[in-house]
Amino acid sequence: MNNKIDVVMDIQTRKIEFVQKFLKLQNEELLSRLEKLLRSDKSQEDESFKAMTVAEFSNRIDKSLEDSKNERLTNSDDLIAEIKKWG
Repeated sequence: MNNKIDVVMDIQTRKIEFVQKFLKLQNEELLSRLEKLLRSDKSQEDESFKAMTVAEFSNRIDKSLEDSKNERLTNSDDLIAEIKKWG
């Protein structure tokens, strides 16, 4: 596999593992420190980010509700298992 792809996959794996640990977090002080760290990290800001309009947001909600009603969903365990196959 290409080294660039390996690095991206390693980052993806690390993010998944971090989120799994984060979701189990019970320490309020640690959670506050992580929130502060994320807010202070300006290097992660995407200059090309464009906020959605209310109409775009409403359309996205409608599509999500329709997907849910028609059972076009992926649960987090299945998604994590699929992502792990990428490596």
